[in-house]
Amino acid sequence: MHFVYVLRSQKDTNLYVGCTADIEKRFRQHQRGEVRSTKSRLPLELVYKEVYADKYEAFRRERFYKTPKGKKELREKIHCGIV
Repeated sequence: MHFVYVLRSQKDTNLYVGCTADIEKRFRQHQRGEVRSTKSRLPLELVYKEVYADKYEAFRRERFYKTPKGKKELREKIHCGIV
């Protein structure tokens, strides 16, 4: 299984989209400041995740969420509370 996940910075409210096979381990790495792209944006909260059986499909979805259209769709899902 692979996960596409979204973290929200409690510092600046910006979103971070990532993909991983071990979501608990990856989230701990983010929280400890071990991930360069989120290190300066701590603390973080997990606000959304999707599960995929295929890692390539998960990476494809992650890339989509980083596009303007994908960001809009993601914000709507988070705003509506779809987790």
